[in-house]
Amino acid sequence: MSTGRFGVRAGVRDGVIAVGVAAALLGTGVSGQHSATRLDVLGYVLLAAGGLALFAARRAPVPVLVVTGVCALGYQAAGFDVPAVAYLFAVYAAMRAGHRGVTVAASVAVLATLPLAALASGLDGTGEAFAQARGALEIAWLIAAGAAGEALRQAERRADEAERTREETARRRADEERLRIARELHDSLTHQISIIKVQSEVAVHVARKRGEQVPEALLAIQEAGREATRELRATLEALRDDDTSPPRGLGHVPELVERSRLTGLDATLTIEGQRQDVSAAVGRTVYRIVQESLTNIARHSAAATASVRIDYRPDALAVRIDDGGAGPATATTSTPGVGLLGMRERVTVLGGRLRAEPRGEGGFTVQAELPLDRAS
Repeated sequence: MSTGRFGVRAGVRDGVIAVGVAAALLGTGVSGQHSATRLDVLGYVLLAAGGLALFAARRAPVPVLVVTGVCALGYQAAGFDVPAVAYLFAVYAAMRAGHRGVTVAASVAVLATLPLAALASGLDGTGEAFAQARGALEIAWLIAAGAAGEALRQAERRADEAERTREETARRRADEERLRIARELHDSLTHQISIIKVQSEVAVHVARKRGEQVPEALLAIQEAGREATRELRATLEALRDDDTSPPRGLGHVPELVERSRLTGLDATLTIEGQRQDVSAAVGRTVYRIVQESLTNIARHSAAATASVRIDYRPDALAVRIDDGGAGPATATTSTPGVGLLGMRERVTVLGGRLRAEPRGEGGFTVQAELPLDRAS
């Protein structure tokens, strides 16, 4: 029975409980009373009302707590020595709904008032009145009802939190997978499209320089490459994340540099230091930094040369990419693109440092240093 979920079965169950408690109270009252005075009729009404009020205990626990308490005091004052069973049910419902302060205050008030109600019924001594009050509402049963309601409330809350956690975990995993795919699309597909675009533009330029007619198919490839680059960048701009299972790493850097030569960029690779095993995350990060840097040089810079240097140090792996252009591309320095932001994110996650800036003598430099102890 969870608060706030009022299904048909819950309503039927509440009705059965309310009618059953009312019948039990009336049965107990009738078995001990045989007169038909006006006060007795009022007592029977209060017995029935206290039980039937439990029908609304799920929807309005605090009002039901008050009603059942007043009814218990009323039929005690009318001379009915009947336990306050309905009030115990109301205490359970109120505690389950989280109204602990109100329940404790109401219970203290009822416990304090019951002896007075018993005295009002015509009992001869305070001792007898206190005994009847104690029989009507045992403190132990009162505490048990409150504890049961609180325990069930805590259990339901933990179950709800566990369900929310499972849903959030599933959503987070789905988001991580979606963003991982987006990351790979940007890092690999953008690079390949850039090569197609650059090659087609070179071919168009050479054909026009020779005075030859540029084939329509080549112009279509050139325009498609430009449009694909724009659309891919716009689509992936907000989708950046890191991944721990890289498909490529340090071993593929020579292949990447060799492929860049196909675009007309005279790229060289230098590896220094004693080679050592590095984690997959570090290897992938180096690969992506080199890939993105070479792509930016081919796309934005007028440089004809580029150098890639990987330096194995005792506690770190350093990579540096320089281009031989006359100056940095405006788009690269003034407004960092997705590629540069992605490089910085990868390096930061691994606890490293990244610098991407123009050189004083001309050209642009990207430098990254990745600690091996934190990456492994």
